[in-house]
Amino acid sequence: MSEHRPVYEQVPLWDWPLESAPLPGSGAAAPAPPARIEVREVEPAVGDAMAVVAGTLAAMAATETGPLLDEPAPRWRPRRIGDTDLAVFPVVLGASTFGWTASADAVPAILDAYTAAGGNAVDTADSYAAGRSETLIGAWLKSRRNRDRIVLSTKVSRSPDNPGLSAHSIVRAAEGSLTRLGVDAVDLLYFHMDDPAVPLEESLTAADSLLRSGKVRYLASSNFSPERLMEARITAGQLMLPRFAGIQARYSLVHREEFEQRIFPVAKAQGLAVLAHSPLGGGFLTGKYRSRGSRLSDAHSRAASVEQYANKRGFRVLAALDDVAAQHGVAPATIALAWLLTKPLVTAPIASASRPDQVADLVAAARIHLTRSQVAALDRASEH
Repeated sequence: MSEHRPVYEQVPLWDWPLESAPLPGSGAAAPAPPARIEVREVEPAVGDAMAVVAGTLAAMAATETGPLLDEPAPRWRPRRIGDTDLAVFPVVLGASTFGWTASADAVPAILDAYTAAGGNAVDTADSYAAGRSETLIGAWLKSRRNRDRIVLSTKVSRSPDNPGLSAHSIVRAAEGSLTRLGVDAVDLLYFHMDDPAVPLEESLTAADSLLRSGKVRYLASSNFSPERLMEARITAGQLMLPRFAGIQARYSLVHREEFEQRIFPVAKAQGLAVLAHSPLGGGFLTGKYRSRGSRLSDAHSRAASVEQYANKRGFRVLAALDDVAAQHGVAPATIALAWLLTKPLVTAPIASASRPDQVADLVAAARIHLTRSQVAALDRASEH
């Protein structure tokens, strides 16, 4: 067996130092290294190449450089609605503005901007702009031929033509929505508001007929009380009727208590997906309203509904949003939506736009990763 030799004796180095420091832990000076290797001749081509490399290295050393490639943007992950097979973009596009503050000309551009950013879920209702919202979406789906790529949801019970949750109203309202949307089926049908005057057995039986006919894929509810959610689950279980796959509930940095204290426990127990509506507090969390009375007279917006948030707590929330938004280089609205995406059970916020240029701030939330300290700061600011 050959005697072990140190690396410096096995591998000749071009510029070995003339004096060697003691090896760590040896307590003695290291043996002298071999003499420096002398390169007697270099082929002209090799010499030219080495000169070019040396010049390039010198130029690089004298230049301030950054990373060769920008850090890749975090990719969003689709989120599943409860135990269904519906996987949606982390921000659902709400169509409550379509045909109202969003003109007929603006709607296709808004939808195009949303889908171009990866969005695939659109939420409307038969009562939005008296059905005009559904008509505009239907025209867009037909022109783009992309129905199979969109998770489409609508809601019934609030239209003056088919009010409430009687079997007659539900079936007629759903048929009307399908006609306006120009589709054979919707992926998700919501009971928009509860109707205590109608037994849940009747409402769920009507929904069952729509599911069996293939006109509706899944059933959900909006603005139901915790008590009625429990009653609906019990009724569905006893009578083998469809149960809710998810719910829509008002939830935002300025409207937390109702959901977190009353609705959350029931939603968790039932395994319900939560889609947060009014996630920007009627526009307050965009930062447009910085003082009492600011822009509250705008008749063409929902500004009047945000006056309830123009108080000490509301402005404290805006300050926290500004701080976190500055750290990420995005708009406050983006952070308000990203905050919701950190909350248990929340599948996605439902956010609306009146102009195409507003869409970017909404979809950006899908790629924001808030730190624990940032979430904690927003939580503290929004506490009562």
